[in-house]
Amino acid sequence: MTQLPPLNALRAFEVAGRCLNFRLAADEMGVTQGAVAQQVRLLEAHLGVQLFERLPKGLAFTATGRGCHAHVASAFGELRTGTATLRPDPGNVLVSVTPTFAAKWLIPNLPAFSEAHPDVDLRILATEKLSNFQGDGIDLAIRQAQPPFGASLEVFRMFRQDVIAVAAPRLLAASETPQDPAVLERLPKLHDAHNLWPEFLKRVGLEDRSGRGLRLSQAALTIDAAVAGQGVALADRFLAAREIEAGQLLQVTSASLRGEQDFYLLADRRKKRRPTVEIVFQWFVSKAEAASPGGDGRLSPSGTA
Repeated sequence: MTQLPPLNALRAFEVAGRCLNFRLAADEMGVTQGAVAQQVRLLEAHLGVQLFERLPKGLAFTATGRGCHAHVASAFGELRTGTATLRPDPGNVLVSVTPTFAAKWLIPNLPAFSEAHPDVDLRILATEKLSNFQGDGIDLAIRQAQPPFGASLEVFRMFRQDVIAVAAPRLLAASETPQDPAVLERLPKLHDAHNLWPEFLKRVGLEDRSGRGLRLSQAALTIDAAVAGQGVALADRFLAAREIEAGQLLQVTSASLRGEQDFYLLADRRKKRRPTVEIVFQWFVSKAEAASPGGDGRLSPSGTA
């Protein structure tokens, strides 16, 4: 491996190349003009090339120096970006959520959060992948899961899993009433990765007479497909609430499926939360409590409320 030049010399060259003046570079670096000039001469000697033309009122790149500076400046830019991630901004809060939760609940509620807390820079990581508080640098996470949880986690149950069947009103014939279970048999089914249709139909004592249905990877997509009139979807009640309230979807049958995969707000118990993280945590708690007062709450690591 080719030996790298001294870092101090590279730094002096990077700053001097931006300023094209040793004095201005010295002011930025907090050293003397002579020290900057010496570091640049050291780098030129190490490389065996001249990087600057010394002019009466400043510097000018040589052809070699200009090309070299572009690479050195880019490298220092990457170093700045990398070290910035190690020194998190206290105003930033990174929350890991599933794509469906982000699309159907969090994003519609974000304007209210931004209005109430304009100084908090809330950043959303939407992923199905399990996030790690230490390795991924996240502050909070919301996941659909089942207790028990690890002792290192503080857990708040936001929403219970209450699955209902929803479809666009235009999908039903004029003579049909939404609460007639027989309607559900003939409607095309929209499937997601949770595959709850067999259990749901068994619960209501029906068979699927609609044939093969559309299969999608995320629950949010099945809700969107249902709004588009492509079939009936199974959705958590709180995730489809906006579309139901807007008249885009209706509940096809009064039956529901109480699942064991509830939605939980998770935080790392081992470290003290920054004030901005606490603001976001309490906002999630207040929104969940407003939606289902008395129905949810903090859990111990074992999963008991």
